[in-house]
Amino acid sequence: MTQVCLNGSRTAADGAAVPLTPESLADSAAEAVAVGATDIHVHPKTPCGRDTLSPRVLALTLSAIRARVPVPVGVTTGAWAEPDPAVRLERIREWTVLPDHASVNWHEPGAEETAALLMERGVGVEAGIWSGTDGAERFAASPLGPKVLRVLAEVTDTDPLGAVASARGLLSGLGSAHDRPVLLHGEDEGAWPVLRLAGRLGLATRVGLEDVLFLPGGRPAGSNGELVAAGLAEYGAGLPGATDRPGRPSGANP
Repeated sequence: MTQVCLNGSRTAADGAAVPLTPESLADSAAEAVAVGATDIHVHPKTPCGRDTLSPRVLALTLSAIRARVPVPVGVTTGAWAEPDPAVRLERIREWTVLPDHASVNWHEPGAEETAALLMERGVGVEAGIWSGTDGAERFAASPLGPKVLRVLAEVTDTDPLGAVASARGLLSGLGSAHDRPVLLHGEDEGAWPVLRLAGRLGLATRVGLEDVLFLPGGRPAGSNGELVAAGLAEYGAGLPGATDRPGRPSGANP
C-alpha cells in the first residue's frame, strides 16, 4: 500500500505545487493515483488555506476527489484543525459526506472519544502514533486499538540519519500494535530514509507534499505524482536484497 498525503498543514507559502482547493486537490489525487497511489490522505482547507473539519468544506473536498479517483480517501482530525475536543466531536457529528477513514493522533487530548465517534459513524480510524510522544503507550492501553483500520507510525525526527533510529524505536514501542497493519512514514529530510526502511521491513508507507517537498537528490518536487513515482522506486530499492547506500546527502537516496 502506498498512500499519498496531498497537502497536510502546508500553505501557499510552501510553493505552488501544494494543492489547497478542492479542484486542485482532485487534480493532484488523480495524478498520484495514475502513477500508483492506492490511498489518499488530505487536509481540507478553508478559502484562506487553514485546515478545517467544517462539514461543508469536507463535503466539497471529498466529492471533488471522489469524482476523479476510485481509491479510499481519508482526512485529518488533528487538534490544529479544531483545538477544542468537544467542538471537534460536534464537527464530526455534523459531517454529511463521510471520508473512508480519518487519522486520529493518539497523543492529543480527546483522541479516544474522537476515534470512538468515527467508528460509530462507520469511518475507519488511522491511529497516528508520533515518535517523541506518549502515543504508543496510550495506544497500547486503548480498548479501541484492535478496532482501528491501521496504525500510522509517524517519525517526527527530520534528521536523515536519526530518523531511521527514531523509526526503529517507534516500531519497537508499538510492539504488536494490536495486530493492526502499520504504515511507516517520515517527514522532510527524514522522509526518504524512513520510506526506504519501510521497504526493507515490508510495511505500508506514504509520500506526498505533506511529508516532503523535494525528490531524492534534492530537486524540488513539482507535484504529488512526482513524489509517488519516486517513492515507489525508493520503496523498491529498500526491499530485502537491495543495496543499502549509507552516507549520501540528506536529499539523496539513503
